[in-house]
Amino acid sequence: MTRYDLPDFAPDLLAAFATRRAERVHTPVIQPADPFLDMAGEDLRRRIFLTASETGTSLCLRPEFTIPVCLRHIETATGTPKRYAYLGEVFRQRRGGAEEFYQAGIEDLGERDVASADARAIVDAMDLLRVVLPGQAQTLSLTLGDQAVFEAVVAALGLPVGWQKRLIHAFGDVGHLEALLDRLARPQPVTGLDPEIEALLSADRQDDLIARLERRMEETGYSTNASRSPTEIARRLKEKRALAETRLDGSALLLLREFLTLRLPLAEASAALAGFADAADLKLGPAIAAFDARLAALANAGADLSAMTYRAAFGRPLDYYTGMVFEIVASGGAEVLAGGGRFDRLMTLLGAQSHIPAVGFSLWLDRIEALRDAAQGKTGEPA
Repeated sequence: MTRYDLPDFAPDLLAAFATRRAERVHTPVIQPADPFLDMAGEDLRRRIFLTASETGTSLCLRPEFTIPVCLRHIETATGTPKRYAYLGEVFRQRRGGAEEFYQAGIEDLGERDVASADARAIVDAMDLLRVVLPGQAQTLSLTLGDQAVFEAVVAALGLPVGWQKRLIHAFGDVGHLEALLDRLARPQPVTGLDPEIEALLSADRQDDLIARLERRMEETGYSTNASRSPTEIARRLKEKRALAETRLDGSALLLLREFLTLRLPLAEASAALAGFADAADLKLGPAIAAFDARLAALANAGADLSAMTYRAAFGRPLDYYTGMVFEIVASGGAEVLAGGGRFDRLMTLLGAQSHIPAVGFSLWLDRIEALRDAAQGKTGEPA
């Protein structure tokens, strides 16, 4: 398969989408860039191919399908629940492989039974891989994480909201998360502030601080219409200082690190999470109940939980995920064949007038093709 060829197993995927009542949709290759720049996350942002229209509007080559499919749903004012399928080219810089490649997947919008929708996404992803990788089902392994459980742990530890946001934003990025935990263990003072502003912050003289900032902006010619207001700047300085001075006590830091080390078979994860919550005296009831409901739905759908692993620190490098996330690889391999998760806030951020729960997944067709080619080379038989 060259980078421009549609994979020869594409008809099998399209037939599988149809049996799952997922309507195939087409989205333009040229997309508005802002939704991806604002919502997709740093990892994807730095790999997007950007351009601009004649009027200066930022555009990009389609780097993934979730945001375009969601935008199309909103624009067409289609009701929910709705299942969409897609198969087409995406364009982004990659550490390995062509920068133009095919992806396929399903986006499940508006299903209110969150546990069942999560389970269906996982089962469908595994089943579709079995369709296009016949005879290799036993080599597939799935890793699952849950940002909602992590958010519940962070909230239960009583951290300031600003720190909770920082940690949640770093979820799934092990290096970034570890750096933040180090800062919580050894707070660093804010440096480089004007001594007068520092004194006003220390004395909590809010009105005087705002007045000083306003004078400074007038002196330097900054327009409040083109930048933040003195009141907003004062609020952000105060928040930044408070966050910099926050220290997580040793026992709480140990608990958070202990949680992040959890890695075990998915079938054992509920008991492990409940045991952790009891031992740490953390109230995680709603998050664990939702986790349990998903496992029950997976079991009811006939999923093989023995082929799945739960990792408390596992996330995916897209900022719009809000809950369950997963990736599937071939045993012994590192490249992701399928991945997805829940993105319940994305639809309203993109302009939907009401909350629309959503979950979905993508398949990397070039990686699947490489596995098929390898299997055919070994056996001499079609994969």
